[in-house]
Amino acid sequence: MFKKILIANRGEIACRVIKTARKMGIATVAVYSDADRNALHVRMADEAVHIGPPPANQSYIVIDRIMEAIRQTGAEAVHPGYGFLSENMNFAAALEKEGVVFVGPPSPAIEAMGDKITSKKIAQEAGVSTVPGYMGLIADAEEAVRISSQIGYPVMIKASAGGGGKGMRIAWNDGEAREGFESSKNEAASSFGDDRIFIEKFVTQPRHIEIQVLADKHGNCVYLHERECSIQRRNQKVIEEAPSPFLDPETRRAMGEQAVALAKAVGYTSAGTVEFIVDANKNFYFLEMNTRLQVEHPVTELITGVDLVEQMIRVAAGEPLPFTQDDLKINGWSIESRLYAEDPYRNFLPSIGRLTRYRPPVETAAGPLVDEGKWVPAHPGDEPPVAETGVRNDTGVYEGGEISMYYDPMIAKLCTWAPDRAQAIEAMRRALDGFEVEGIGHNLPFLSAVMDHPRFVSGNISTAFIAEEYPEGFQGATLPTEQLERVAAAAAAMHRVAEIRRTQITGRLDNHERRVGENWVVVLNGQEFPVRVRADKTGSTVEVGGRSLRVESDWKPGMSLARLTVGGEPLALKVEKIAAGMRLRARGADLKAHVRRPRTAELARLMPEKLPPDTSKFLLCPMPGLVVRINVQAGDEVQEGQALATVEAMKMENILRAERLGTVKSVNAEAGQSLKVDDVIMEFE
Repeated sequence: MFKKILIANRGEIACRVIKTARKMGIATVAVYSDADRNALHVRMADEAVHIGPPPANQSYIVIDRIMEAIRQTGAEAVHPGYGFLSENMNFAAALEKEGVVFVGPPSPAIEAMGDKITSKKIAQEAGVSTVPGYMGLIADAEEAVRISSQIGYPVMIKASAGGGGKGMRIAWNDGEAREGFESSKNEAASSFGDDRIFIEKFVTQPRHIEIQVLADKHGNCVYLHERECSIQRRNQKVIEEAPSPFLDPETRRAMGEQAVALAKAVGYTSAGTVEFIVDANKNFYFLEMNTRLQVEHPVTELITGVDLVEQMIRVAAGEPLPFTQDDLKINGWSIESRLYAEDPYRNFLPSIGRLTRYRPPVETAAGPLVDEGKWVPAHPGDEPPVAETGVRNDTGVYEGGEISMYYDPMIAKLCTWAPDRAQAIEAMRRALDGFEVEGIGHNLPFLSAVMDHPRFVSGNISTAFIAEEYPEGFQGATLPTEQLERVAAAAAAMHRVAEIRRTQITGRLDNHERRVGENWVVVLNGQEFPVRVRADKTGSTVEVGGRSLRVESDWKPGMSLARLTVGGEPLALKVEKIAAGMRLRARGADLKAHVRRPRTAELARLMPEKLPPDTSKFLLCPMPGLVVRINVQAGDEVQEGQALATVEAMKMENILRAERLGTVKSVNAEAGQSLKVDDVIMEFE
């Protein structure tokens, strides 16, 4: 077994590999750029080596710099994580030449499967079902339009060396094909150093289901069942689960056997993933093979009990797999929610800055809560207490750390496990309720809303779920009246606690006593709920909407998370003080709460509403980023939907379009310029 491993990556995946290596007694080496000097993976590793400036193409994907770090530290093996150099054949070959073990597949397999064009040809030869498309190289945008028309819209334009949603666009017409080809080509060049593009038919209403495979150097290859990855945004996965709620045992076995056949056809070893799209009739088509560890690997680990990183390391060291296909059963259900530094209220645009608050839920493993050897049963036959669900959080950040504009916006991967899907969803709801993140825009509210969405709960999902259910973007969840009444009761009880605290402030005028009344009006985003609050030593009873709700909590003013029991049911609220009230967030809803005396509420209705400033005459930068191109100039007339500018942030190109017909008055930005949120790019007449 290796004594020292270098992790050629950053963020949560570097931390994840370090944890397993530490468990195996293997020393670890981290590499870092200027932007990651104080990163969590650098703190966790036994050694750390600086490899260059913040941009990945000057640090993390520069093979020579990684090789120098290996020589400097004497690392015997390299785990590449995912992204960056994980599927780079030249990197694997450079390691082989240096006599360093690559914790991954052999370079010919990387070359064959990492190239999406070649991999489809090999898949066809191996008897794997494939999607119709054009597998040759495409010279320019006009050829892309011609090929797309021949295949028939809609089509998927993809980077041959791509992954993680980078370099990928869906085109429904000639204009989108032309535009998508240029953006995909640029993203592919900057992210992978390879701008080759191919095009295939886009299957409408598909499910994205992938098979995890694992192979050793002794001819053994198994599949560890499937992951459902259909909840996607911009072709990037957001929520995954294992197993899939859609597959039957026969389809699962057929997909697994085809995945193994493909792995064997290319002499594959290590962990890999064969991705399929599956239509409503359970017809499945090969999409691509990722010759690396997947982002969503934890859900597979949770239902199989297999540590995939450990097996990758053992396979790389020449050990045979310790199990056969028959040993790999599905145990329970697991769900993963990807927490991104993306603002769902601004169309999921990237957000950067400092994590002023980062408090993930407590991680728990399902199983005995006590050491059975030390547990004494109260009665004969009693079993030791067992946790019915588990919580796991893979992360690479910490409170006070920075979210950089240079890398992927992922903050953490929150996973839950339970005996069945319904319990796993409920466990995820509770875990998201208790996850506190402040200082940046993030998608926690959206993840919470999805967990409560009837369509997701039913399992009736596809890759079009987000586009279909949130066509105008995410504006926050709308809670039903019964739930709003519970929030109103909680707000009233919390307000009473704050009022009592204020009555205890010293230095008051003599003979003046501040009394806390019983009758209040709770206003939630403009909706009024008259309440009556009666308190005792253990809590409050709140009358609201014709119901009497018992509210119990240990919340105190200044606490950012309130865990309450309202009407006998748990309720978690993120709490932030605002002018004369509170901002309460629960299950994807963002509520401004004001608790007023009846007379004050009556007068507040007469107050004029303050309207936000009119910015319709400006094109504002929606996120911090780099201007890639400006498509128009002063004096140009623009049409609704016309591309005006392209801004790159966190490795993705974002095309900004005209919202209406107009004339450009002035252009205030130029290509290569770095902008902040709401910087003016151009002004219209």
